Formats: sequence, C-alpha cells, structure tokens
Amino acid sequence: MRAEAKAVVIGASAGAVEALSALLPKLPERYSLPVMVVVHMPPDKDSIIAELFQAKSKVIVKEAEDKEAVRAGTVYFAPPDYHLLVEEEKILSLSNDELVHFSRPSIDVLFESAAYAYGAGLVGIVLTGANSDGAAGLRAISDNGGVVIVQDPDQAYSSPMPRAAIGLCPEAKIMTLEQIADYLQIGTGV
Repeated sequence: MRAEAKAVVIGASAGAVEALSALLPKLPERYSLPVMVVVHMPPDKDSIIAELFQAKSKVIVKEAEDKEAVRAGTVYFAPPDYHLLVEEEKILSLSNDELVHFSRPSIDVLFESAAYAYGAGLVGIVLTGANSDGAAGLRAISDNGGVVIVQDPDQAYSSPMPRAAIGLCPEAKIMTLEQIADYLQIGTGV
C-alpha cells in the first residue's frame, strides 16, 4: 500500500460476509487507517453485520452514525436503508436519498464522496456482488488519484460486480482475497 494512504472504502453485495471475513479480522489492533464499508442489505431489517465483525476483529467495528468524525483503526458499516458519505472535513454523513442501482446504501455514493474527500489518499476495493454498483465509484477514485482494487471475479461468490468494476476501471489491480488482505497490511504503520 502506498505510504500516503489515508482511508479505505470497501463495497460488497452477494457473498459479502464470507469475503469480508477474509479481510477485516486480519486487520491489526493498531491499524492506522479508517475503513468504510457498504454491504447491500434489506432496508426493513436491523443489521447485525457490525456486531458480527466486532466479535471477530481486533479493530473497532461499528455502524456509522450521522455527523461522526472518521477515526483511524475503525471500520464503519453503512446502516440499512441509508447511503453513507464522507464529507471533506472527514465527517460521516447518512442520507436517505433515492436508491442507486436499486440499493440504499449504495457503494457508488460512498466511493464517490470519499474520492473527493481523500483524493490520492484513498484505497477503493470492490468485492463480490450481483450488480454493477461500485463501478462508477471506483472510476471516481481512480480519476482522483486513488488506488483501485477489484476481487478476482473468478474467485468471487458472485462475479457481476467485480466484472462491471473492471469494465469501467481496467487499470484496477485484480487480486484474490488473500492478496487484498496482505495489501491492506503493507505500509500502514503497524
């Protein structure tokens, strides 16, 4: 990972829990970056995904709250039925604006707002999923100088989302989950 990395954003859909289980529990206790995650989920149910990952992770894992300051070493999950955005001041914002790619939260919304907030300091990762959400956001991250990574579609539980991301962002690094986990360890001050 480039030394100037300041934040990580991750998007996943179908197969998300398994994919994230290969990444988040491997982050060290003193991880130096904030990580913001969007997982597509039903809008009418409470989510336990943050609690699930807090139980098996060394970093703090929580559901994002509106107007919360972004902190290093914390993983923030978008709550059900809310878009998660990052403001320029590195403050999280929740929105119930229209669905994007039939989803709220939308990966594109998080990625695009984070791309403007962090510029070249952002690492964007698209994992398994069954639609094209995340592709346009990954493009925005690349256009703003950030690092773009896509899970190898041949190893994803559901390949349409990684394939769409590669189609719109062909310069993306294509990695296995193991390679992504290793990449997240490098250059983070741990």
